[in-house]
Amino acid sequence: MAFKTEEDKVAYWKDNISLVLKLLAIWFVVSFGCGILLVDVLNNIQFFGFKLGFWFAQQGAIYVFVALIFVYVKKMNEIDKRYGVDEE
Repeated sequence: MAFKTEEDKVAYWKDNISLVLKLLAIWFVVSFGCGILLVDVLNNIQFFGFKLGFWFAQQGAIYVFVALIFVYVKKMNEIDKRYGVDEE
């Protein structure tokens, strides 16, 4: 991976870390917030016959985690292209 300038290198890693922190925040809200803190509120809502809080704790969080992986790949490919370090 070769950057044109040192500023590009710093900006690339700043964008990378920013993306990771945003995705980790979503992960935290879904896993801890919806699965633990808001479970009583969410259990008042039915989703496919299950209480929503239970569903988030058992399955919903997993779906969100997998979606976050795909979002990370897409966004990192965009960042790589922006800084000219993509693999294509």
